[in-house]
Amino acid sequence: MLRLSALAAILLALPLAEAHAQKATVRGFITDASDGQALQGVNVGITDATGNLRGSVTNDDGFFIIIRLAPGQYTLQASFIGFETALDSLSLEPGGTVHLAIALEPGLALEEVVIEAERDGGAMVTAGLQTVRPRDVDLVPTPDVSGDLVSYLTTMPGVISIGDRGGQVFIRGGEPSHNLALMDGMHIYQPFHILGFYSAFSSEILRNADIYAGGFSTKYSGRMSSVIDVYTRNGNSQQMRRTISLAPFVSMGILEGPLKKGTLSYLFSGRASTVERVASGYVDQPLPYTFGDFFGKLHAVINANHQISVSAIHTYDRGTLDADVANVDLIRWNNTAYGLRYLISPSSLPILGEVLFSISDLDMRLGPRDEPIRSSTINGFNLAVNITNFGERTTVDWGFFLRGPHLSAALGGLYQNFDFTDDRITATGGYFEPEVQITPEVKVRSGLVVQFLGDQGLYLEPRLRLSWERGIHNVSAAGGLYRQEAVGLNDRRDATNVFTVWAGSPTGSLPKAIHALAGYRAAPVDWLRLSAEAFYKDLSSLFIAEWTASPRFTTRLQEASGSAVGLDLRLEVQRRSFYGFINYGLSSVKYNAMQETLPVWFGTDTVRFRPPHDRRHQLNALARLSLEGFDISARWNIGSGLPYSRVRGFDRFVLMDGPVDIREESGEPRVIYDRPFEGILPAYHRLDVSVERSFNYGDDSHITLQAGVINAYDQSNLFALDTFTLRRSNQLPLVPTMGIKFEF
Repeated sequence: MLRLSALAAILLALPLAEAHAQKATVRGFITDASDGQALQGVNVGITDATGNLRGSVTNDDGFFIIIRLAPGQYTLQASFIGFETALDSLSLEPGGTVHLAIALEPGLALEEVVIEAERDGGAMVTAGLQTVRPRDVDLVPTPDVSGDLVSYLTTMPGVISIGDRGGQVFIRGGEPSHNLALMDGMHIYQPFHILGFYSAFSSEILRNADIYAGGFSTKYSGRMSSVIDVYTRNGNSQQMRRTISLAPFVSMGILEGPLKKGTLSYLFSGRASTVERVASGYVDQPLPYTFGDFFGKLHAVINANHQISVSAIHTYDRGTLDADVANVDLIRWNNTAYGLRYLISPSSLPILGEVLFSISDLDMRLGPRDEPIRSSTINGFNLAVNITNFGERTTVDWGFFLRGPHLSAALGGLYQNFDFTDDRITATGGYFEPEVQITPEVKVRSGLVVQFLGDQGLYLEPRLRLSWERGIHNVSAAGGLYRQEAVGLNDRRDATNVFTVWAGSPTGSLPKAIHALAGYRAAPVDWLRLSAEAFYKDLSSLFIAEWTASPRFTTRLQEASGSAVGLDLRLEVQRRSFYGFINYGLSSVKYNAMQETLPVWFGTDTVRFRPPHDRRHQLNALARLSLEGFDISARWNIGSGLPYSRVRGFDRFVLMDGPVDIREESGEPRVIYDRPFEGILPAYHRLDVSVERSFNYGDDSHITLQAGVINAYDQSNLFALDTFTLRRSNQLPLVPTMGIKFEF
């Protein structure tokens, strides 16, 4: 596969190389001189003797390239807010390529200006894509000194969480298993911890995360709803650094530094929950949760054209979602993944290549440790080759992939009409997606994914993304066809049931989605951004638990179709010492399902209903104020009630397993449910507040103190109603938090 991809890269680039034979190229990587981290968004300009200017901007790896330059003398300038500008004189030969490694020295810019430079912003969304940086994540109040990506995700419109426990995130109508979660190219099948404030993606190891709520490009395949593509930072390549944080919910340690200064670095991170041992002592609610994660990364700069990194992560979770019930079954899961990333910029070709190889494993179990009632595992490998060809007005992304997940489950009869056994799915294919700059304002990306799934045949998935930008205005749109070969099944009759079964399609029909979205963004003044985006998703070949008139512990699977439509509105304010945004999401999700028993109850063989994650209205407001050395953050969110199945009435059930005198036999009491999910639970709202202060000591050491309150006005928010007993279970009450972080 690697040889084929390399040959294809050469063949594709030959015409480009010939056309550029008499022209010169300048390329390179730009890093922070203080720690060796790649700098994204650096403006690189190159000026000839007559004053003509050509430019580029570094990508997430700090890479830039300027092609088709006439031979001659040039002046290069690299500038980035908060850093000293780098200047260099270049002499370009015909057909020559200059490779640069530029390390920018941090300047004396004000901290507020640096923050502005590093933040993309809550309203910076383009055709469903928002890029999130560590400083964005750290804005959100959490019961920890450090932030976590999942806390920021839940402030975004269109993102629904079932609450402060469970590890479930729904994005624009899709199920959690419809989200593709990647970390340095590794598949993370269950990225969120059992306590909803935490995930595998701590802001302390985060470089950036690209969140596609829909309409994602051809580089991503195998999921039908959204993409969470996370890249971690490299370890400090200049000096050893240590970070230790202590808090009642979780504690963390990080060790990083150079193995060979400037070229080889390491980063190791570990987090362990303390909530069960510490926070349970003062929170007026049982907190039977244990979780944590361990991450390691080695990064090497081989030379000016080659870089390689090796990453590994392990996460673990154990707990009960309904702590008020005695002898309730434990839910537990473990993620393990290992990955390699190889970055190459060949000397003679205007391309940037990336090779990703990883092995991932998820093991999920429900019930006693020694004899679980149910278990499900998914493990396998993922190989991807991603290549970008650079032209003056055209950029071509293309590549190959090979995936081989192995699926197994033991469900104890949960789904009566399907017998799950071991299954291996092999998916192989490629993609091709050129971006054409039709005019200085208009860019169009059209692409195609070609995927082969063994006995299931060949599938084509066309994609389209476009944007128009002029002055303060930006208009974007995206759409495409998306399929998913591995199905995640969950019994949504009970909102507290997060056990997910990974399997091949039960009927052979792959779940499919068609996306369409359009957005507008404007910046009328420097400190204000506005955006609006409308979306539609058509969903088919979904597999859900069928509706039943009375509670039962096992169920049958039924096929369903659905749709999700909505509107996201965002307003963002960014001043010298204040940052804030308000997001509003309006959405409607509907499922259509068919089953044999419906005509008996409702006189129809089709039922249309709102699934239990359909939150019609959601508003998030976040503010951060820097005052006299203190950073004060507050987040308030409110969401309309989620659907649930109401009780229609009660009767008594008599089992006629022989001669029974119904005058003497009273039968067992039974609940009879109404149509599925026609009731609405109460609205959810909560205010979280935190205050931080950092102190410097020594030459380059810091202490950060944090104090805050989760659910500041002690709102009794509903977590779930038990579908069998209708007993209420609440979210977390008012929780005071505090923490301390040492960096040295």
